[in-house]
Amino acid sequence: MKNLVAAFLLGAAAPVIAAPITYPVTERGPVVENHFGQPIADPYRWLENDVRTDPKVAEWVASENGVTNAYLSTLPGRAAIKQRLTALWNYERFELPEKAGANYFYTRNDGLQNQSVLYVRAGLEGTPRALIDPNGWAKDGATALAEWKPSKDGTKLAYAVQDGGTDWRTVRLLDVATAQPLADELKWVKFSNLAWAKDGSGLYYSRFAEPAAGAAFQALNENQQVYFHRLGTPQAQDVLVYATPDRPKLGHSAQVTEDGAWLVVTSAEGTDDRYEITLIDLRKPGAAPVTLVKGLENNWTLAGSAGDTFYFVTNKDAPLQRIVALDAAGAVREIVPQDKATIDSAAIVGGKLVVTYLVDARTEVRLFGLDGQPAGKVDLPGIGTAIGFEGDAGDPETFFAFTSFNVPKAIYRYDVATGAVTPFAVPKVAFDPADYVVEQRFYRSKDGTRVPLFVVYRKGANLKPGLPTLLYAYGGFNIASRPSFSPANLAWMEMGGVYALANIRGGGEYGKAWHDAGRLANKQNVFDDFIAAGEYLINEGITGRGRLAIMGRSNGGLLIGAVTNQRPDLFAAALPAVGVMDMLRFDRFTAGRYWVDDYGYPDRQPDFDVLRRYSPYHNIRDGVPYPAILVTTADTDDRVVPGHSFKYVAALQAARIGDRPHLIRIETRAGHGSGKPTDKLIAEFADLWAFAARWTGLAVPGQ
Repeated sequence: MKNLVAAFLLGAAAPVIAAPITYPVTERGPVVENHFGQPIADPYRWLENDVRTDPKVAEWVASENGVTNAYLSTLPGRAAIKQRLTALWNYERFELPEKAGANYFYTRNDGLQNQSVLYVRAGLEGTPRALIDPNGWAKDGATALAEWKPSKDGTKLAYAVQDGGTDWRTVRLLDVATAQPLADELKWVKFSNLAWAKDGSGLYYSRFAEPAAGAAFQALNENQQVYFHRLGTPQAQDVLVYATPDRPKLGHSAQVTEDGAWLVVTSAEGTDDRYEITLIDLRKPGAAPVTLVKGLENNWTLAGSAGDTFYFVTNKDAPLQRIVALDAAGAVREIVPQDKATIDSAAIVGGKLVVTYLVDARTEVRLFGLDGQPAGKVDLPGIGTAIGFEGDAGDPETFFAFTSFNVPKAIYRYDVATGAVTPFAVPKVAFDPADYVVEQRFYRSKDGTRVPLFVVYRKGANLKPGLPTLLYAYGGFNIASRPSFSPANLAWMEMGGVYALANIRGGGEYGKAWHDAGRLANKQNVFDDFIAAGEYLINEGITGRGRLAIMGRSNGGLLIGAVTNQRPDLFAAALPAVGVMDMLRFDRFTAGRYWVDDYGYPDRQPDFDVLRRYSPYHNIRDGVPYPAILVTTADTDDRVVPGHSFKYVAALQAARIGDRPHLIRIETRAGHGSGKPTDKLIAEFADLWAFAARWTGLAVPGQ
């Protein structure tokens, strides 16, 4: 047993004393493997086993949760934080509507519902009618409505069921007029688009073969195939439309063009925006697939089509992206050239190209004719993030969602002909957005690179003493971190804390070059950028030493694990969530094989040497004081399997890294994040904020 007394002095404050923590004894196994001449010990390999099927792992999880819950129960203000989070979460939340026929479909949460409800309106002014309410699907609220898609005429709906947070989906169908389910059921669907045939006779979807017994949550996902399901028939009769058995690592996603003439199959091998595009002429039964774009070299994201001309966003010869038109024979002509800002997305609506740009991580929306001639801009409600702008080429309207750090997501209708922006659904909230200050600053990283940093805090806050601050980042997979609203972050700021978001390299804020500068052999730049952000916040007096907490999820969880190893002195508390912690084995489970585009191949020595240097599990520094750490994961996470976090925490608890707590919170019946019930989200953030407040000196309610 390892007894630790959590005691920490924050500035001139009195020492924080906690009851001794007795960590569970975690058995060390004898696994040592030779990698390119290096012996690599993996004593906690057994914790990779599935908690649902291995009683030994289940016992370890129960023991760790018991210790963590006992510690969290001692934290002051935890109940009050949860109460305030519940109040802040209690506001209407809407997602983007989709028009099909005369119907408008959208989801709405009344505030504290565990799952959002799908509604339908007959016309814009129609009375909303609940079509699917998933809140009765499971007693614990952990079965969610995932993807959904109405048929073109709006009379049928395909929808996916997500149980317990898994990436696996079961697809079902219903009749919109009666809300009655149809008999159809499609299983073993994952990472799939749902694309209806124009005549509504069925839909195209992507699936994997049924996994071996007991392997559904850990086996590698390979040989994805595209099928066509005809309504009213069993899945066993579905027609295989596209597959690449000679290239099992390719994944495939299918779209049907607006006119119903073409099936566009986008194929990828990893997470990079490097695609092949295949066309199938749906007007000709049995038509053979024709590859339009070969090579897995560039991004090709379909923006829309006009007859046999296809409009794509691409980074071919344009690191910040451009829009080109391809005909069915593959001839290319440029429509919208590369700009100084990064093109984020595009769609053809109302005969125009609606193009969103990232300008220093903020959204700007511009319009173009199909000939590429500029046609104005969309006036957004403010500086923040706008997403959506989808629809059909003939639609006179489109919808977009707008949000910022102090503005909850609101839905707006945009009239393409007049340029008018009108509210569709704007939530009422129990706070004044004007009470919060949003700043965008820039700082220099270790190598001199200029990096954007958002700093958000309550108006009137005195920054001079250096306030407790929560620094968040992601830094990977070409994903841009954007301004967005979170009731959890608002609660942190209400208590007097600062929230900071660093737009570090590895993301997509500045196109391909920004992504490339933070992946593979350049991954250390991501960690340097984040560390520099922390140093900037301290040097500028926004926060003080011993007052900085850090948080990241998934690839961001890897980030937090790596920087905690590299600069444990810089941080007071670390909150790595569902992180990739064993960089030598990530590619052996579920979707992990896709991540080699960002991380490299552990079985290739140049990549191995890089991965070994920063892998959180393998670089814990014995004998060096570490910040307080609360790891979060979930038993049904089949994206980043929880074994990553299990092994990492076992290694932390076995190391001599100081007296602060190093704990893990393991959620049950939850996954990587999507579909998590509202009550579980509130409970999790109450624990996280109480923990971070304890170790940064943030005053909690009641203190």
